[in-house]
Amino acid sequence: MPFDMPSLRETYARDGVVLLPRALDDKALAEALAAWEWSVANPGPGASRIPSRSEATFYQDLYNPRCLDGYAAMLRASPLPAIIADIWGAPDLWFMYEQVFLKEGGEARRTPWHQDSSYLTIAGNHLAVAWITFDPVSAAGSLEFVRGSHRGVLYNGSSFKLGDDTAPLHADAPMPRLPDIEANRGAYDIVSFAVEPGDVVLFHPTMLHGGGPTRPGQRRRTLTLRFFGDDAVYDERPGPAGPRMDGFHKDMKSGDPFRHPMFLKLNP
Repeated sequence: MPFDMPSLRETYARDGVVLLPRALDDKALAEALAAWEWSVANPGPGASRIPSRSEATFYQDLYNPRCLDGYAAMLRASPLPAIIADIWGAPDLWFMYEQVFLKEGGEARRTPWHQDSSYLTIAGNHLAVAWITFDPVSAAGSLEFVRGSHRGVLYNGSSFKLGDDTAPLHADAPMPRLPDIEANRGAYDIVSFAVEPGDVVLFHPTMLHGGGPTRPGQRRRTLTLRFFGDDAVYDERPGPAGPRMDGFHKDMKSGDPFRHPMFLKLNP
């Protein structure tokens, strides 16, 4: 569908998140689902189950070193790179990495509030995460965002510890501890979107965000694709940080343009 690009550019810069209704037509959606299914059938070294108090499945995988085996054709055919580059107002765009999620089988834990940038050695305005769900999700069960938080503080990452969502990933890091957003929701400008298959939620990775739980009888299959553009630079983090690619970090220092032959260049 056609988009109001001036409005999307303004909203993305100001709020850090936009909804792209029906950004994926049936063919593009089927190709994205096939990529998700490839990931589930070919788990990489980063595959894991996120700790939960119930027996429900909360599975994720990311940084599969064989990712492009199942993703390259889909990425080159997808309309998303052109849309994202248009929102940035910059033509060049690279694919950084994938992440897949599966929640099913009962009461799956809420995804703790966090910022993706806390786990990534990258900074810049030309950054985007495309969140694609293959199941209808209500606004209450969808990703939630603190509007405009991509322009604020970068917090220590959540360690996803049961019983303390704000427990820091790096105990001795200078980054401040995450605030307890869930316990003080009224103090934050929280936004979320009801989504249908084909819709895409696009957000800056420095956005504070968290995901709703799934209930018994529900299933949520989600694919996230992370992209960067011209102004992205390497930005060191304490401890191990992504992208987890052999040989990448030894070649980089803070402020260097975020480039490496391992990243797939997409030319919208």
